[in-house]
Amino acid sequence: MADAWLPDAGRMPARHDGGALQGGAPRVVWCASETDPQGVSARSVAADLLKEGSPPHLVWHPGSGDIVQLLPLTRAGRLLGVAAAREGRTCLQIAVVAQARVPFTGAVLLGLDPLMRWLDDWNVPRRWPAGPPLPSPQSYHSQRSRKDWARGGHYGASQVPGADRLDPGALDIRRITGPDTPVAAIPRPRHVPGMDPAPATVPPARLTPLTADPLRTPEAVPAVPPVPIAN
Repeated sequence: MADAWLPDAGRMPARHDGGALQGGAPRVVWCASETDPQGVSARSVAADLLKEGSPPHLVWHPGSGDIVQLLPLTRAGRLLGVAAAREGRTCLQIAVVAQARVPFTGAVLLGLDPLMRWLDDWNVPRRWPAGPPLPSPQSYHSQRSRKDWARGGHYGASQVPGADRLDPGALDIRRITGPDTPVAAIPRPRHVPGMDPAPATVPPARLTPLTADPLRTPEAVPAVPPVPIAN
């Protein structure tokens, strides 16, 4: 069994975790800290989450490569705050120092390779059963399907059943789990009450087939005799 603590990561152990895990397919949930990565460090974000009593397992700054671990992988995290966070042999919560409106996969991802190898050791499948996370604010209406969740793999916080988070934004999932990641269709958001459904597609006009002789003049349409008008 792999170590429940990521090697070479800084540690800021939390006093309280989310409880025992209930078993099932292993999972990873990607979250955004909604802080400016140009102005804060991983340790600063980790300290704030500890004060709030909502520690994830890891805080990762992809610009610097710094990773701070707050909880062992064998216990549930507290960042999501929903019952689904206890489901799975592992249900790793990663708070990325980033903002959902600027997806972190659009920049450098220092420190990602050792993190992914660690997840491989815990048998987390490199797949995204719910497809790429939707951008914010459309992600508020993500499906959050229990069927997708049951398969295990990688998810955005906006795809977790019961959660109401909008992050982590429209990620390029292949930059995280590799170029061989199966690309599922981008999920369609649920219909929002009060909004008109998308207009139906208008079929293209049906073309008149060509005659055998393209130079043949079409036959004239017989004229309709006028209707006499009574005096």
